[in-house]
Amino acid sequence: MRIGLYPGTFDPITLGHADIIRRAATLVDRLVIGVAINRDKGPLFTLEERVPMIEAECAKLSAETGIEIVAHPFDNLLIDCAHEVGATLIIRGLRAVADFEYEFQMVGMNRALDNSVETVFLMADADHQAIASKLVKEIARLGGDVRKFVSPDVREALLAKFT
Repeated sequence: MRIGLYPGTFDPITLGHADIIRRAATLVDRLVIGVAINRDKGPLFTLEERVPMIEAECAKLSAETGIEIVAHPFDNLLIDCAHEVGATLIIRGLRAVADFEYEFQMVGMNRALDNSVETVFLMADADHQAIASKLVKEIARLGGDVRKFVSPDVREALLAKFT
């Protein structure tokens, strides 16, 4: 069974993330969404809020793709998380060239730790290249409309944080 790991903070999960998840599901038999605790980023949503939000979005995508998609919180090294879930493939989404610089360094470090785990980059769909969770939160905080960037359920969760 080919298991893929798509890690991120997902604060919140966006339509860009959903696009990568949908496309990554075509590459694996099981897809694990690694939900990084990442206290350094100071997430808007707690881990206890993000995991069910991700599970709800992934249930829809799993039904659509026929692939098992599960959420897995982690606060250790990405390569250790990959080992925990049995992943041999790490999936990363790229929006712009600036993303590649950081991701390139991460791949090098992960390969130094365990060169049996491959990393695959998926380019964001043109419709989703501008979507960043940080910007979505800012738009929502300032009263803007985030419908183009997140699902209706995530939009409601964002509105609840800022009202």
